Amino acid sequence: MGNSYTGHLQSTRFEEVLHNSIEASLRSNTVVPRPVFSQLYLEAEQRPYSHDGRGDEDDDEEDGSDSNSPPIPYQMKPPPEGSCTTDGFCQAGKDLRLSSMATESLEVPPGFLLIGAKSPSVPDHILVCAVDLRFLPDECGRNALLGFSGTCMGCGEKGFRYFTEFANHINLKLTIQPKKQKHLKYHLVRNAQGILVKGPPICWKGIGSRMRQAAAVPEEQSGHGPTDLLPNSGHTALNTINHADLNTHLHISEGSPPLTNGSHVPGPQQPPAQPGIVANGPGRPTVIGSMANSGPPKKRHKGWSPESSAPTEVTPRPTPNNTSNGIKSVDTGASGCLSKGSSPPLAPGESVTVPDHLLHTCGLRPVIFKGHGTLPHLCGNLGDVLVSGLLQKCYRNSQNLPRVYEQYGTAPIQPISAEMLILLTVYYLVQLAPDQAPLMEDLEQIFMRSWRESHLTEIRQYQQTHAQFPPPLPCLAQPLTPSQLPWLAKLATSSCGEGVLVLDTAPSLAEALEDTFHRLVDGRLSQTNYVVIICMNRSQEIESCVVVTGKHQTRALAESLLSPSDCVREIIHELSSGMAAELGSYFSSLGPDGDVEALLEKASPENPTQFSSIEQSGDSPKAKCGEYSVEWHEIRPIQLAVARKLLSHVCAIADSSTQNLDLGSFDKVEFLICVPPSEVTFHQVVLHLWNSGVLRELGLDQDCLSQKEAEQYVVKLNQSAMGKINSLIQKSKMNPYTLFILVHDHAHWDISSGQCSGGDSSLGLVDGLLNCRQIRDAPNILTLHVTSFPFTLQTQYTRISPYNEIHWPSGFNNDVDLYHEKTKYFGVSELLETTRSGSGLPLLRYDSSFESMAAALEERFPKLHSAVIRTHVLIQHYSLALMATAGGQALQALQKHISVETLEMVQCLLNTSQQCPSRHGHMLLLRIPSPALAAFAHQRLCHVRNRLGLHKQFEVILGDACSALTVEKHFLDQLRVWLKILDPDWAPRTYLELEALPCILILTGMDPLGESLPRSLKYCDLRVISCWSLQRTALEQELGLAAYLLKTKQDGQHGPLARCDLSESDPEKLSSTDNEDEEVVVDVNNDLPKLGNHQASPAGSQHPQSDWTPLDPDKQPNQRRQSKSTSSGSSSTRASPLRQSCSWARNLSRPPVVLLPKAVYDLITTVDTSGLPKSTSFLPHSSVEWASSFRPLLSKMMTCTEQSLYYRQWTMPKPHHMDNSNRAEGRTDNFHPRKLLLSGPVQVGKTGAYLQFLGILSRMLIRLMEVDIYDEEDINCNCEKDLARYHQPIALWPNTDTVRGMPFDYTIHDPKYEDISTIYSPDFTSNSNDGNSRRQEDVYLHRRTARIKLSKYAAYNTYHHCEQCHQYMGFNPQYQLYESTLHAFTFSHLLLGEEIQLYFIIPKSKEHHFSFSQSGGQLESMRLPLTSDWNPDAIRSPIFTPTTGRHEHGLFNLYHAMEGAAHLHILVIKEYEMAVYKKYWPNHIMLVLPTIFNGAGIGAAHFLIKELSYHNLELERSRRVEHGSRPQDVWPFIILADDSCVMWNSVDVDPKSGTTGTERNVSLKQVLQHMESSPDITQYGLCGMRKWSSRGGGAGRQKEPFSRGHLHDFLLLNVDLTQNVQYNQNRFTCDDVDFNLRAHSAGLLICRFNNFSVMKKQIAIGGYGTFIIKTKMTDVPTTIQPTQYICAPDSKHLFLATPAQLLLEKYLQHTSHRLFPLSAQNYSHPVLSVDCYLNLGPEVTVCFVSSRPHSINFSTTGLLFSGLLLYFCDSFVTPGFLKKFQFLKGATLCVICPNRSSLRQTVVRLELEEEWRFRLSDEFQTANAKEDQPLFFLTGKHI
Repeated sequence: MGNSYTGHLQSTRFEEVLHNSIEASLRSNTVVPRPVFSQLYLEAEQRPYSHDGRGDEDDDEEDGSDSNSPPIPYQMKPPPEGSCTTDGFCQAGKDLRLSSMATESLEVPPGFLLIGAKSPSVPDHILVCAVDLRFLPDECGRNALLGFSGTCMGCGEKGFRYFTEFANHINLKLTIQPKKQKHLKYHLVRNAQGILVKGPPICWKGIGSRMRQAAAVPEEQSGHGPTDLLPNSGHTALNTINHADLNTHLHISEGSPPLTNGSHVPGPQQPPAQPGIVANGPGRPTVIGSMANSGPPKKRHKGWSPESSAPTEVTPRPTPNNTSNGIKSVDTGASGCLSKGSSPPLAPGESVTVPDHLLHTCGLRPVIFKGHGTLPHLCGNLGDVLVSGLLQKCYRNSQNLPRVYEQYGTAPIQPISAEMLILLTVYYLVQLAPDQAPLMEDLEQIFMRSWRESHLTEIRQYQQTHAQFPPPLPCLAQPLTPSQLPWLAKLATSSCGEGVLVLDTAPSLAEALEDTFHRLVDGRLSQTNYVVIICMNRSQEIESCVVVTGKHQTRALAESLLSPSDCVREIIHELSSGMAAELGSYFSSLGPDGDVEALLEKASPENPTQFSSIEQSGDSPKAKCGEYSVEWHEIRPIQLAVARKLLSHVCAIADSSTQNLDLGSFDKVEFLICVPPSEVTFHQVVLHLWNSGVLRELGLDQDCLSQKEAEQYVVKLNQSAMGKINSLIQKSKMNPYTLFILVHDHAHWDISSGQCSGGDSSLGLVDGLLNCRQIRDAPNILTLHVTSFPFTLQTQYTRISPYNEIHWPSGFNNDVDLYHEKTKYFGVSELLETTRSGSGLPLLRYDSSFESMAAALEERFPKLHSAVIRTHVLIQHYSLALMATAGGQALQALQKHISVETLEMVQCLLNTSQQCPSRHGHMLLLRIPSPALAAFAHQRLCHVRNRLGLHKQFEVILGDACSALTVEKHFLDQLRVWLKILDPDWAPRTYLELEALPCILILTGMDPLGESLPRSLKYCDLRVISCWSLQRTALEQELGLAAYLLKTKQDGQHGPLARCDLSESDPEKLSSTDNEDEEVVVDVNNDLPKLGNHQASPAGSQHPQSDWTPLDPDKQPNQRRQSKSTSSGSSSTRASPLRQSCSWARNLSRPPVVLLPKAVYDLITTVDTSGLPKSTSFLPHSSVEWASSFRPLLSKMMTCTEQSLYYRQWTMPKPHHMDNSNRAEGRTDNFHPRKLLLSGPVQVGKTGAYLQFLGILSRMLIRLMEVDIYDEEDINCNCEKDLARYHQPIALWPNTDTVRGMPFDYTIHDPKYEDISTIYSPDFTSNSNDGNSRRQEDVYLHRRTARIKLSKYAAYNTYHHCEQCHQYMGFNPQYQLYESTLHAFTFSHLLLGEEIQLYFIIPKSKEHHFSFSQSGGQLESMRLPLTSDWNPDAIRSPIFTPTTGRHEHGLFNLYHAMEGAAHLHILVIKEYEMAVYKKYWPNHIMLVLPTIFNGAGIGAAHFLIKELSYHNLELERSRRVEHGSRPQDVWPFIILADDSCVMWNSVDVDPKSGTTGTERNVSLKQVLQHMESSPDITQYGLCGMRKWSSRGGGAGRQKEPFSRGHLHDFLLLNVDLTQNVQYNQNRFTCDDVDFNLRAHSAGLLICRFNNFSVMKKQIAIGGYGTFIIKTKMTDVPTTIQPTQYICAPDSKHLFLATPAQLLLEKYLQHTSHRLFPLSAQNYSHPVLSVDCYLNLGPEVTVCFVSSRPHSINFSTTGLLFSGLLLYFCDSFVTPGFLKKFQFLKGATLCVICPNRSSLRQTVVRLELEEEWRFRLSDEFQTANAKEDQPLFFLTGKHI
């Protein structure tokens, strides 16, 4: 494509990325290619991926391209008509198959090479083609030009410039984007016979070498091991090696003869790539990291230090195992399953025979680690040997340089040499302790550290300049040569005696292995743990392997390679086959001390022992303990904080522009909690759910009347869960307005892919259920994953966005309690901290005597699994400890057979319950993962306990996930009393309910499944857990069993605050807390008789007492061990009068003691270079793998978010991980938008947090579905008038004659007008005192509102965007924003004096509502229906909504209010707001007011709407007449609606009694269609409805259904009848009151439908009522008194930048009581207002009269007015008209005119000076500048 190789750059990386980006954009119309620089700098190299793990070179799934462009969905161009489409032939019909063309003579154009292409449709054939060699890579995988030039060797067609064209021509028939790197596979060459055959593979960026290597280990899973760099003395410089030598002796996959292309791969440019390197996924940002920095990058191009950068690499799927030869070949994957596979590929003439009875003779099964070269074929007794490729994989990983260094060409940075790898391996093996097993993680980190230190200078140079590397420095040491390696290795082993043996004399690996086997059989390797074999083959290349011969090491390695399921099967086999019988017989005898069963018989309760006193004291029924309380249902502040964090994340999803969650459309929350298949966990969550109150809060408690019924909301993830999940999916489809929360608790439990579950139906269930398409695509299902180990789900292909992660916050910051908790969390990190405290014995420790006994037996029984041996030892210890404790003096000798720790725990278990009158005690947790061994332990301990007569002292409980708890009746009765449970059938179902029960809980199962343990847990015995589970999750979840919430303070009755023992800064307090209580070993004889007589220590003592402490330590001759803190605290032990008697209560502030296997203890207490425990750098889970060996270490300073980004960067899911299939195609991510991840430490309270989240989410949705509705009682009410007197109460429509006979109610009842002037009416008596006092009280209060839930018929603002509304709103993502056109509409009006031009913005979808001229498309009119038209799904009246400042909050979405019915809705907006309204409401019609009305009030909008509507009515009548209709048949009504009308209601009327019933919400469609269908509707001038009030329904009374009075907010306006009554375009306030009065005086019928009401939402933003009065000097609003709104003409006054009319109205409102002094508080003498209504304030009463001829006015005879108001008088006001009215002496006149001249003319014309006295000082104007046209008014007094 016109690209050229530039020459000066040695890498084509930029050109490749640029080319691929351009090519992707040219080929695809749907996928947007990723930016070039994102590919260059933010992503790791994409490598090919073999889906089935085959290393075969014919694997079509392997993509050789190193392009980072995403996989693009590809549609083959259809072939030309008539062309050939047969597979293997070109479109010209010529055969291209190599088998057909092998002997043909082919003409190859100059500069071209014959190349073999692979087609997926004919996988068994190679297609012959010719390609320009310039576009092919050389033997190093370099120097290939981008682009393509090819020739068809079938038909001879030339000039194919694009591989896409060429692929079409040769009929590749691809479904993905064609790439030359993927489909051009081999060079084709002629052999000696001249036949064309397949030659060497084309080296696309090292694919050739990778294929050859992958083929060498077909039986292995070529995976990565977890590593980074550990410190070590990497002192030898690395040499450059020829890696072709390494590849020469690797076997090619079966069926392919060894091929070479005569080339080798230079070391620095192309190291041997490891098999199965995988792309890190399209668009996955890759941070190039260093362990020196604390976190991931914050900006695009700022990453971690590139010194440890690496390609993102993972292991392909494991190769299917063969069992032909029966050798145990070890899988090299991180899961490390032990499998019987085929032997390594056989090299000619070399084989090694494994001696017979090797295991029986040597007592071990040697492990052979393959190293360099080819391992010889093994035959013979293969069952006694293990072969592993872990070391070989480690070597390969370490020889793959990071691409960041490789791309700079022949730099001095080269991979570590084979000699150095072997020497470092020897160094590592030498320094291992005798009881340590090798860890590949450690070894790989050593390799990385050595490599880094060897090239430190060059790396620093690269980091500083990012430029070409400098030449090699002359000071570097000489490289290590093959001849130096053996003696250096032997020199290294000289310090360890015989521990490591180096064999270097044999000519081949086969002979060296034979020698090793002979040495083993002869016993010469009894002191040797490792044999390192080094030899040179015939090609003078190094071959090596390591044979592990140490008994402990071989056992550890063998067991570490067993999968959990294999381990379970192995243990069951050993127990069922009798292999463990010899072990049992061994434990039956104690040698000289006698037989165990005989001793047990001797200690039975029939024989008198001192133990009888314990049982007697335990039966005291009267004493009760006042300390007991359970708190598992209490919600802690930190849980509420986490719940709010969850809610904020959900809101963030809803607020994003992706519209993935529409919270506004949901009115209800339902949930389903998924838990692992554990009975205890299931009932534990149900218990928390029942006690949380969430069911009541969500309104689900009506269906759940008991805890049993609450189980419907929790499901165990087993096969039966499918029904509940499917039910949830169906409910979500049927209830689109319900938000379903799917909580996946313990989310790390099953992360297996549903596609890879195989025959195990329990695996992959979660993937199949929770990741199914129905849940993924449901817009109303939100999935919340909850786990303590989030890193199992944080991989490069995770489904959860990092923005959707919620991490549990720390409760403390700089020792400040942030949440004021009563408890303090004590978890894994705190346990580890006690091991570093340096004071006393830590809480976390191992049992050395137990370990030594178990190690001895492991050597004695090599064929048994260590778990079997360790469990037998442990149960033996417990059995003997019980016998020694309960058997008295006779069994004291048994103590030497028991470890101190075991004896201490048993003594504490038995003795502490005796100190409490209610027999409260402690729990001892015994963790035995194997169910078979746990059952054996339970049976044995129960047997010993019962024989000793201790069956009422403590319970032995088997905790199995598959079965319910079983507790004996005696203990059930105790628990019922303690928990105050009256139900006789109650039984505990959770461990929490075992609070304070003295018991041994044997917890089994390969993994804990989220079971919470009670606070009475005192000892956590983990001595039998697997020592070789080297994954972080496996280790931490076992340690998490001891996680504990410490009580930080006690109740006031217990004295001073008892702080958490482990939160003290004084280390002595730590030691005195735990060791006194837990480390003292007491003589059983002397202690037991005194158990009931312990004294108490003073409250607040620094040395809390042990649960069983000797009264006098000096009298303890048999005390075996005493800690430092014990002796120091013994004095306080004796004198403590206020000591708590209940040991359980004292223990609430002390975490449990944890016993671990020594191997595990050593692992987790070792700290790496980052300061974190070594276990944190382990692989997170067996189902994930490290993406690269060059990753940085986790940093101690990393936050949870940074750790998440770390794992998302550096781990990849294995093929059987459920996220492995989550590959993004053409996207930068593939996150599920409605998945959340809540992570927090084990047992910290996550269940309570997410339950609270459900509650507050429900409350928030209800809050979202609620609005503040004005809820104000009508003012000036007369209840008698409301009673039915004219219409029947059940009348549906008003009768015109009846309405005419009804008196017009002049009084204002709308409470929003409470502060305006009362309108005088002869039949209304004002109760001014009450009204005034109420106004004074409410003057500083907001208007009364009520929270009302939105119904399905509500009107919405722009924040509502449910699916049904998308098209209505114009935001449907499937469409572009609706196009609109601007149309001008011109009309004239006398009052305006000029033509007015309005603009309509009409969306294309609404143009059918208008008629346009056929010639130029000019807008002619808005279509109106006929009165005879009736459509049940349409509204006839156009709806006009004037609005300003409410583009977001105005309720213009009437879709639901109209029930989807067709309607015409027009927003009337000001010109300067046109753009913003159009943005938010693109599918609404806009009527834009002229520019001159930008500062006008609501009157102008109403005026123009009405006049425009009348003008349009005339136009429509003309148009309709042309089509044969009568003018009067055109529908004359419009609707004037306020922009805050939210819902409409209807009052039900009893058809029999006529009494009003309840008021229910109805749709606006129903209201309007009812009103529009009224008989003789066209005879009404105005129709409207009540404003809603919670007290205005008047239920149970016969109320008048219709009334004649003022209408507000929502009007049905007849523009025909009201033609001569206009709204006052100048008005800002009360324009509707003014219009109502003038319309009534004009004789128009005004009808209010009292059975309908409108709800108005309180909207604090915008609206016509918000006007700011400010000065012209500044734009800043200032406080201006109303008296300053006017001034004397021609005076120097501060002018205001406010419309003159508004100033006038505000002035009259606030000062009229002074302007009309006789009118104040004087209802019987109102102010006469002619032809208008102006608000003169609440203290002044106004009497409205009309001067129009034939107008309707009530009689004013005998009425004396206190004032006269003349506003803009027209010619109808005459002197004679005014002389009809009588005024009080001193009454005030106010004449208002637009200018001074008209003011004087009016005074003269009306002859006002005859009766009114004027002064020069009585003339005023509004405080406007002259250019702002102030209004003028004159005041005078009546003579």
